Amino acid sequence: MEVLWESPDPMTVRQVGGCLTDRDLAHTTVMTVLDRLAKKGFVRRQRAGRAWRYRPAESREAYVAELMLTALDQTGDRQAALTRFARSVSGAEADALRAALEALSLGGTGISTGGTGGTSGTSGTSGTGGTGGTGGRT
Repeated sequence: MEVLWESPDPMTVRQVGGCLTDRDLAHTTVMTVLDRLAKKGFVRRQRAGRAWRYRPAESREAYVAELMLTALDQTGDRQAALTRFARSVSGAEADALRAALEALSLGGTGISTGGTGGTSGTSGTSGTGGTGGTGGRT
């Protein structure tokens, strides 16, 4: 997924494999993984001649937000889990959360594309926004 998120354009299996130079992976292994990711909905693919070109189905931030919501679904006490999470974030991350929640309360999306260190707002899918419930998650 990292390779696909870094690329501005959809990539073939060969291109993805070529970027994974730190691993000695067979072409068929990369092809199988990308096919499975496509079937699970993590990547989208389109025909390019005889080959497929792959691109992420969602941004890295949307994917991570979905992981966070899935983890939150595992707790019996969402309020306690959210409180514990809020206590563990840095001041800058807490500021980003406050800004995103404020934007949501004002009718915005709460999605920020700026920030540092990968802690940009509360981007998510289908209006999840991090304000209880699961929003429109599928």
